[in-house]
Amino acid sequence: MLVSSSVATWTGWGSSSNYPLCAMAFFHSKSRASSIRVEPFTVSFLPRSEFLELSSFHSFQHSNLKLRHSFKSRATSRMLHEPHALVITNEYPQNADFPRNYSRKEKKPFPIPIVELRRAARERLKKRKGQPKGRAPPPKNGLIVQSLVPLAYDVFNARITLINNLKKLLKVVPVHACGWCSELHVGPEGHPFKSCKGKHATLRKGLHLWTNAAVEDVLVPTEAYHLYDPLGKRITHEERFSIPRIPAVMELCIQAGVYVSEYPTKRRRKPIIRIGKREFVDADESDLPDPAPEVPLKPLLTETPISKAVAPANEEEKILLAEETLQAWERMRKGAKKLMQMYRVRVCGYCPEVHVGHSGHKAQNCGAHKHQQRNGQHGWQSAVLDDLIPPRYVWHVPDVEGPPLTRELRSFYGQAPAVVEICVQAGAAVPDQYKSTMRLDIGIPSSVKEAEMVV
Repeated sequence: MLVSSSVATWTGWGSSSNYPLCAMAFFHSKSRASSIRVEPFTVSFLPRSEFLELSSFHSFQHSNLKLRHSFKSRATSRMLHEPHALVITNEYPQNADFPRNYSRKEKKPFPIPIVELRRAARERLKKRKGQPKGRAPPPKNGLIVQSLVPLAYDVFNARITLINNLKKLLKVVPVHACGWCSELHVGPEGHPFKSCKGKHATLRKGLHLWTNAAVEDVLVPTEAYHLYDPLGKRITHEERFSIPRIPAVMELCIQAGVYVSEYPTKRRRKPIIRIGKREFVDADESDLPDPAPEVPLKPLLTETPISKAVAPANEEEKILLAEETLQAWERMRKGAKKLMQMYRVRVCGYCPEVHVGHSGHKAQNCGAHKHQQRNGQHGWQSAVLDDLIPPRYVWHVPDVEGPPLTRELRSFYGQAPAVVEICVQAGAAVPDQYKSTMRLDIGIPSSVKEAEMVV
């Protein structure tokens, strides 16, 4: 039995026989490597036409393993010399740690360590030395990336679809929000964990005060300043109330090419001319024909008021709505991640403030820990996808119709983003990338006494 990098390969001989296997599987992650002992089981090796897939076993139904069986035959009289290869691969970790919650007194880590950034900067200077300065590619030269314009429209419409579908699902799936903190719970009743950190939490001994949740509780409203010219001057502190603020994902799509009549933006048809490191002038466009009126490339969806949102009529409609909502969630996140690779998004290292542009604004409205020492200025750094679209993790309920979550069995439960948990409880299939934190393949003890016996 050979196991390496989450791949197990076994080679045996014989046309049809049973072999007991006892594997030591190694699962590698970014932080550590762990070994898990797998109980012995028997696999019957048959020809390809009669091969029984291992995915039918109960132990593999909720795992992330993919089984692949290859059969090679030799044209000889001895059928006993036929090698069989069983390869077990794992694209996602079996179990993963929950996302870390940073305290208000702690600064967010850089996506790339500062040492690596400085080393990469030195390497770029060495390569540029003695070479002529080339032109900057879009969007640094003021033009938009034409190949990403359809993607920006898809992300814009996926966000609207997600919001409209959540308004319908919240009428059939119970979602609770704490009245004193940002905790959420998806289920018939709120969880009993003493994790509230809001006002008067010590008087309530950490218990939450559950109320009905709204769409704004599930999708965190992350806003950013709308820039008429992404390459223009930075927003000053005095301009903080005169410039409109819109959802950050919407601002990212507008800068990537989406046309919204309520929020106009400057579209250049020629690259800018650099006269200094931070100074430039617009190229002369008088020789070009008059620009045509800008129209949306695709029809833009609009949000439906909560009063006009119609809940699904039956179970089948609810499952289809949950699947559509989950697809819109994944489409929005994957598309926004691709846009962030070309269009810079900044986030404050101390507070959740997000800015879509080459450099952060100068508004002194940071109220995080020790903001007096920074005169209220933000500590801008590169943003990651979770800064732009916070997932808002909640506890996963293994069985909605079963007993509620128990405080003593907290370490056995998993977590998932609120949108994913809502869709799963509505009947959608669990995506593979979230199974590791939901801990679907961990047995939950039936009582506290049984949990004490777990080693």
